[in-house]
Amino acid sequence: MAIKMIAVDLDGTLLTSANTISSETQRTLQIAKSQGIKVVLASGRPLSGVLPFEEQLGLSGEDQYAVVFNGAVVQNLSGKVLMSQEMDYRDFTTMLRLQRLSHVNLHFETTECFWTLDHNLSVQMQINAAFTNNEIRVRNRDEIPQDFTFNKVGFTCAKDSDQIDKLWAAIPEWAFQSYDIVHSLDTCIELNALGASKGNALMNLAERLKINPKDVMVFGDQGNDLSMFENPDFKKIAMGNAISDIKERADFVTDDNDHNGIAKALKKFVI
Repeated sequence: MAIKMIAVDLDGTLLTSANTISSETQRTLQIAKSQGIKVVLASGRPLSGVLPFEEQLGLSGEDQYAVVFNGAVVQNLSGKVLMSQEMDYRDFTTMLRLQRLSHVNLHFETTECFWTLDHNLSVQMQINAAFTNNEIRVRNRDEIPQDFTFNKVGFTCAKDSDQIDKLWAAIPEWAFQSYDIVHSLDTCIELNALGASKGNALMNLAERLKINPKDVMVFGDQGNDLSMFENPDFKKIAMGNAISDIKERADFVTDDNDHNGIAKALKKFVI
């Protein structure tokens, strides 16, 4: 095996429980980079929420890349968009209908900022914006133009609330057939255009870079990483803290995100 691209999820994978990159994981990924391997962060966050960690790993510029918005967008680290899957005003009105199924916040994510019609914002939504270095623009419905487009939707609630579980149970089957929907955290449901996924985005990027899918290694832990683990060609590494659906599809289960799981797998298989 000659791994040429390593795709790494952020939360629960690259980042420890303290939202930091351990020194050992940082060092090991930098060794991989020095060997000519592309290190690609693949996240539900926008690029603004990924760049601080890219910089920590020594990654920057037009020849380094990130998969963001759960795969709806691929950008180089200078910000150029290489691929984008968007939703439109009709999808916007559909999301408002889904929001009525539960008492949750709803926000729409673009490469510029978050948009919401909610004037009472949960702490979780504010945390999501802060973690991704994003502005939240609160607007009334009549201020949203008919040509409004967005890359991702987030439904969120407070940590002590059961409203996300209530919404998940109430989402109709037609919605799952029309969108890619993942229950990414206990407090969050994320939604993208159908076909927008980390797995598809990585295939697109590998093709652009002329990298065989068999030479791609992926790391993940949650539902929004599942598409990477459904690709039969990728070398799939589940974190020790991963959900069972990820572990069942993995080629190898490494240690958890608080005990250098990425570094241990890279030392075993790559460097």
